[in-house]
Amino acid sequence: MAEEEVKLYGTWVSPFSRRIELALKLKGVPFEYIGVDLSNKSPELLKYNPIHKKIPVLVHNGKSIVESLIILEYIDDTWKNNPILPRDPHQRAVARFWAKFIDEKLLATGMKASLAEGKEKELLNEEILEQMKLLENELNGKDFFGGEAIGLVDIVATVVAFWFPVSHEVLGVEVITQEKFPVLLKWIGKLQEIDVVSQSRPPREKHVAHVRARMEGLNSGSK
Repeated sequence: MAEEEVKLYGTWVSPFSRRIELALKLKGVPFEYIGVDLSNKSPELLKYNPIHKKIPVLVHNGKSIVESLIILEYIDDTWKNNPILPRDPHQRAVARFWAKFIDEKLLATGMKASLAEGKEKELLNEEILEQMKLLENELNGKDFFGGEAIGLVDIVATVVAFWFPVSHEVLGVEVITQEKFPVLLKWIGKLQEIDVVSQSRPPREKHVAHVRARMEGLNSGSK
């Protein structure tokens, strides 16, 4: 078989490009990682993603695939070992539902809350807790959302496992506690035992410093 060319365009702190990195590593797919400066987008990025001009972008043998959830399915369809989506059609549909829920509900609410103030912020934070409780209930009784092994929802939900706690630490709050979310906390512990998961998340101290600087910038009114 001819050697395949696989490139991933991303940024070190993005949960969306990091989830693609994790999927490729779970599959054992060799790839070249190309860091992107989103404040000065390269001609290559604009060539491979001319519509959205965003990361992540996967380039496989010269052909580009964009949008992280679509890329994850492409990876699973292309490299059949260590499947990340269930084979059963109903279970596949359920996994897609929860992956979209995380991106379109939980993350979207989190973004709104980070920009809101006063009563609106309180209401949005309560909404986030309710949405996380739904995730907790879906996971209950299983080691991973995918069952006995890490799957699509687990990969997408790494943002909850690793990005949310960093933001909460900078804000001086603790959300994912044994009292509030014991199932999610146990799941995070299991994720941390997987080497490729640890390899596919930002270095913690660098991540904390980045989030702190970003929040200080927002609070000072700078962009």
